[in-house]
Amino acid sequence: MDNNRFLDIKGLNVSFYTQKGVVPAVRELDLWINKGETLALVGESGCGKSVTASAIMRLVPSPPGKIESGEILLDGKDLLRLTEKEMQEIRGDRISMIFQEPMTSLNPVFRIGEQIAEVFITHYNMDKKGALAKAVEMLDMVKIPAPEKRVRDYPHQLSGGMRQRVMIAMALSSPNPGLMIADEPTTALDVTIQAQILDLMRELQKSIQMSLLLITHDMGVVAEMANRVAVMYAGRKVEAGDVYDIFENPMHPYTVGLLNSMPSNEKYRHAGRLEAIEGNVPNLLEIGSGCPFESRCRYAEPLCREKFPDVKEAGNGHSVWCHFAGDIKFI
Repeated sequence: MDNNRFLDIKGLNVSFYTQKGVVPAVRELDLWINKGETLALVGESGCGKSVTASAIMRLVPSPPGKIESGEILLDGKDLLRLTEKEMQEIRGDRISMIFQEPMTSLNPVFRIGEQIAEVFITHYNMDKKGALAKAVEMLDMVKIPAPEKRVRDYPHQLSGGMRQRVMIAMALSSPNPGLMIADEPTTALDVTIQAQILDLMRELQKSIQMSLLLITHDMGVVAEMANRVAVMYAGRKVEAGDVYDIFENPMHPYTVGLLNSMPSNEKYRHAGRLEAIEGNVPNLLEIGSGCPFESRCRYAEPLCREKFPDVKEAGNGHSVWCHFAGDIKFI
């Protein structure tokens, strides 16, 4: 394993067992993140991004979910082989997570300060008074005004942006923050607050050299935050590479479709219009062995339905899973 690699996911498969059948939510996923870098995991809702995050945290609900196979190596240690007690020590210590909706992640009946203080009581063995003092420091770090007063507030007394800052403060309160997973951290926030949250995350990441897994469907956020990008569709990784390569030379028709949908991106659009991706996301219960994007792809051939493509390498770590990548210009 690369000595600079902090997270290394190999051959991850996650399924959900339902009354209608087995849903293959994540299939044969390989991902890696170097120390101190940001990997953006992008794709439409339901593509497997949040399930991947839950698998890393070992929080896939069982039943109905099950991590079928694979390895999730954190600094060389396979998280899937740890006991639940060992995993509890890693959650909130080596791995922190910012969930998509802070109002449902924060406990509504406890004050903000108490919830942040719990991290210090659990991982640092602090007394309550000392932990509350550290909670004030953390709120100040994430630029919440009057933190000594805000620690006494309940979640409903804060705005959406403030609650998201509290979640970041909790994530950064861990003793050894090696990896932060941010699952749609700016969803439902207005543009101004979104920019502030992203600036804050970038600033804090740089100051402590933390790795960041950024889960999003917003390609504008990807362009601003990421070093590398992995594109998922229907549980499969279909393209991955340096953020510059992905934006300048997308090689999968689905990646091109995502870029076409960016309001601020005129490079890939025709006639100045936003272009929707035709068709609907496939039902994972009925998905076959071929390329999952086949039913929506204007370039699809019978081969696409029969077999999932082998990887093609375009250099500089740029990989794509498409039978015709490099042969057809999809833009």
